[in-house]
Amino acid sequence: MNLEQLLGEWERDASFMEQIAAWRVTEAKPGQFRSIPRTVHPEVLEALSKRGINQLFSHQDEAWQAVREGRDTMIVTPTASGKTLCYNLPVLNAVCEDKSARALYIFPTKALAQDQVAELNELIDHVRTEIHSFTYDGDTPMHARQKIREAGHIVVTNPDMLHAAILPHHTKWLRLFENLKYIVVDETHIYRGVFGSHFANVLRRLERICAFYGSKPQYIMSSATIQNPGELAHLLTGRAVHVIDQSGAPQGERHTLLYNPPIVHKKLGLRKSSLQVARRIAGRLLHEDIATIAFVKTRTQVEVLSSYLKGDAKERLQGGIVGYRGGYLPSERRAIERGLRSGQLRGVVSTNALELGVDIGSLDASITVGYPGSIASVLQQSGRAGRRKGVSLAMYIANASALDQYLVHHPEAVLDASPESARIYPDNLLILMDHLKCAAYEIPFAATESFSVETTSELLEYLADTRVLHKGRDQKFYWMADALPSHGVSLRSAAQENVVIIDETSPRPQVIGETDRFSALTTLHEEAIYLHQSRSFQVERLDLDNGKAFVRAVDADYYTDAELAVRLQVLDELEQMEDADRAVHTFGEVAVNATPTLFKKIKFDTHENLGWGRIHLPEAELHTTSYWCSWHPDAFNFDQDTWESALKGMGHVLKHAAALHCMCSQPDLHVTVQVRDPLRARPTLYIYDAYPGGIGLSERIYRDRDQILSSAFDMVRHCECSDGCPSCVGPGTPDEELKQRVMLLLKSSLSDMSELQEA
Repeated sequence: MNLEQLLGEWERDASFMEQIAAWRVTEAKPGQFRSIPRTVHPEVLEALSKRGINQLFSHQDEAWQAVREGRDTMIVTPTASGKTLCYNLPVLNAVCEDKSARALYIFPTKALAQDQVAELNELIDHVRTEIHSFTYDGDTPMHARQKIREAGHIVVTNPDMLHAAILPHHTKWLRLFENLKYIVVDETHIYRGVFGSHFANVLRRLERICAFYGSKPQYIMSSATIQNPGELAHLLTGRAVHVIDQSGAPQGERHTLLYNPPIVHKKLGLRKSSLQVARRIAGRLLHEDIATIAFVKTRTQVEVLSSYLKGDAKERLQGGIVGYRGGYLPSERRAIERGLRSGQLRGVVSTNALELGVDIGSLDASITVGYPGSIASVLQQSGRAGRRKGVSLAMYIANASALDQYLVHHPEAVLDASPESARIYPDNLLILMDHLKCAAYEIPFAATESFSVETTSELLEYLADTRVLHKGRDQKFYWMADALPSHGVSLRSAAQENVVIIDETSPRPQVIGETDRFSALTTLHEEAIYLHQSRSFQVERLDLDNGKAFVRAVDADYYTDAELAVRLQVLDELEQMEDADRAVHTFGEVAVNATPTLFKKIKFDTHENLGWGRIHLPEAELHTTSYWCSWHPDAFNFDQDTWESALKGMGHVLKHAAALHCMCSQPDLHVTVQVRDPLRARPTLYIYDAYPGGIGLSERIYRDRDQILSSAFDMVRHCECSDGCPSCVGPGTPDEELKQRVMLLLKSSLSDMSELQEA
């Protein structure tokens, strides 16, 4: 049975259709083609012809013309629309015209970099001019690095390697920086939030070094669909960037389905597990030999769902189903990517690691389990299935969370909403100061020099006063220490050092994976079950000092999930608004101390709790920004326990509403409550940025609090449960009064209640 026949069967199945919140069919679209311009170098023309490319899509031709005119360019078209050729074509053309020309390709992940080099080399193989392209990342052997520095016409890297290994050692890259003609930035939409804020500063450092060597490279950028590509490109580069956003690539017919799992307990509003629904639907697709990718939110869910699908599949299909996530060794990830491209692998369960443009061949179906945090991510994930012809399926399976339920009851928010704006804050003081130190190490700062901010000279003077920099007689600022400052700065906010996972099952221990130190607190504590390629390992020992976790293979029918205890202290109140006789709203800075406390053992299949255990690990500390809302303790007739349960219920739904409004992922925000705030003896709810120094989320929540609180009220009021449930007020004992109390707190927090009164 092919996909078209299976879709017809589902359409005739009344019980299946009952759970479908929306079914949208996007008609096939023909391509818009143009002749290859005569200005393309004959050798490149010949190489294109040998690769079967005899004409360009309209957006590829437009990109070629813009780059030839010397304009910084951003291409914003859907997945699999041929964006790669938009930058490969001018780069190869430039090297054929001038052997000294150089290009720097920056990809957000090593997997994507490896994949794009393979495609680039296939084109280079057909060019007579000798063009060297190399990947320069953490996996590059030491003996190969010197050759890359000297002979690489095209150097492919990632932001972390550029930041920590290339820029600090720019004197070794003389040929690259003197002759750098193009900087290619792929998957630009990834650079938002804290990562994007760091990356903008890395590009400031890169341009500063280029200017030192006398070059001014041109940017060629590409992105998935976002609302503000020009603004994002400008914030990243500091330049006005020409945007090309009309795709000329053909598209096949696509069926987009929003599936809401059935209610299994009406009074509690409980729904069937979205993971179990994904297991059934993906299993059916794989049974019919329909190549399928399923996206889940966590590494644990990758292992759980891939285990289910392997166990359910016929024996001949089991080897063709794999998991894919961060933490696998590079060789393992490359093998999986090759298997998907060749068609040898028919099913893959992935985190958002495969959301990007890695070439994984032509898949027929894409399943997204739970809202991935942004509409842009939904579009990217659905775009992994269905290339340029034939029927494809993109299915979104909601979970029981308030946010997912809000989206399936408002399907237009997924199907018709424009993708979000990507926001970055490159002038975050902590981030900016880190990169000023790195830049001073690379090239001493002149007193009059600007680092894209007006206060550069004041910041440099501060660093000199604190003896981080030295101000010389020539009025330049010099780095004082021996150590490289870049080694102490992580672009992705996680700790710089990773924890490697060592399997001690066999007599010869071997490294099977890695994770960041913060995640290790909740996934690699002693007695945790670590899942890797559907196998279970029990953690015997975690050595944080040396960055090692020792595990042993076990035959377990459960996995583990850890909890954190949080202490919060207000450092500074920056803004405040008090509503008469109701709530006080504040934005400010806080210090958060988090300690892993206990873990639960959760049984496969049934997901029931089998027991718990304690975790004995040190606490982690975070200084960040927060929005908080407090009430007078006598505002309502609540005792201490009632206040705590009502605040927790409100925090649960407010986090969902804030993530939707701020267009961020829920893990970007944390919530904690205090029934008796130490400073005011007031019941208080805090929602804060999960990053040091904050990235502007809590400030936006403070500014737009009425809209967010109204959405949260809507989520609770329209929930189908009668007594409160995990969807609206979070886990806990069902209680009709709790649901009413949460709505009461939300209503009392609003400055303007006219909208609610009308509703």
